Amino acid sequence: MKKPSARVEELTTAYFAFLDKHLSELVAGEVTEMLELSEISRELCVSHQHLIAVIQQSSGNHPCHFYDFKILSVAQDLLKDTSLPVAEIARRLTYDPSNFSKFFKKYAGETPGQFRKKQLS
Repeated sequence: MKKPSARVEELTTAYFAFLDKHLSELVAGEVTEMLELSEISRELCVSHQHLIAVIQQSSGNHPCHFYDFKILSVAQDLLKDTSLPVAEIARRLTYDPSNFSKFFKKYAGETPGQFRKKQLS
């Protein structure tokens, strides 16, 4: 397999760092809107299509795949490490509580409440 170029590696690293920072700011309440992929690409000074192509080239998956799993990881951490109600966690991650539960179950295979209960036992 061909080694990715330095620019591909740089953009991939920047994308993941941006996601981590953005999700931290959401949880802390410093920002109140989840950014769309097109907005993230603008922040990284590349086109939406270029960002998709680069992330797929370097990782084999669409950028949204990683965005969703980073959101899931943050949600799981909040469920494990805080006593915040599921509805508050959903709100901090800019989800309606019902949609958040559907999102969580789709990717984690269980509801947020089931996940938290398992962590406590």
